[in-house]
Amino acid sequence: MSRGEVLGRPDGLPDWFEPLLTRVGECRTEDFTTLRRPVGTGGRSSAVLVLIGEDDDHPGRPDLLILQRAATMRNHAGQPAFPGGATDPDDADAPATALREANEEVGLDPSSAEVLALLPDLWIPVSGFVVSPVLAWWRKPHPVHPLQPAEVAHVARLPISELADPANRIRVRHPSGWIGPAFQVRGLLVWGFTAGVIAALLDMAGWALPWEPGRIVELPDATAPVPAARGGAPDEVVP
Repeated sequence: MSRGEVLGRPDGLPDWFEPLLTRVGECRTEDFTTLRRPVGTGGRSSAVLVLIGEDDDHPGRPDLLILQRAATMRNHAGQPAFPGGATDPDDADAPATALREANEEVGLDPSSAEVLALLPDLWIPVSGFVVSPVLAWWRKPHPVHPLQPAEVAHVARLPISELADPANRIRVRHPSGWIGPAFQVRGLLVWGFTAGVIAALLDMAGWALPWEPGRIVELPDATAPVPAARGGAPDEVVP
């Protein structure tokens, strides 16, 4: 898949969602990463859920569901990420994988989310995964929390307005020298694959605000694998 695929525009979809959904239908792999899967190269299928909703107490204020990996995990300890993981043989498609993983990780009711579009598949060379980001509208938000403490430490709904705030946008430098986009929001440092996808979606939706990319923060974990989305190096995410 080289472009996004819009699956539908359901009744009741908030007006603020429409610009993003229209642009997603025209997006290309290059909007998210410079990496291309080499011809003849396989890869293990996986999917992540990019779930956007709005707080009942703040109508018209979209937010994004993010989880933080447990600090005890062997890989990606403490890193914020989208819910998601590897495809199971019984999964019908990428949305099924993303919704199942979100249910298992944070207790998301699959019927509360409506899948809107499939973003371009993204190849992760360092892990050999092919990740399918699944864009969904959280039609009926409900409380969620970590269901697998050994894997998930924290769950947060990050307001889009705070992700777009120039004061919260930075770049991070990996020990390898790679530099990429990142966000510092509500005590979380979001970087790598997740930050690259968020940055691309902010631009597509017209939510991004002018910001000065001069501030660079050194990654605290010197052992973190090298990231890739919107940077061209291998990615840190292994669903």
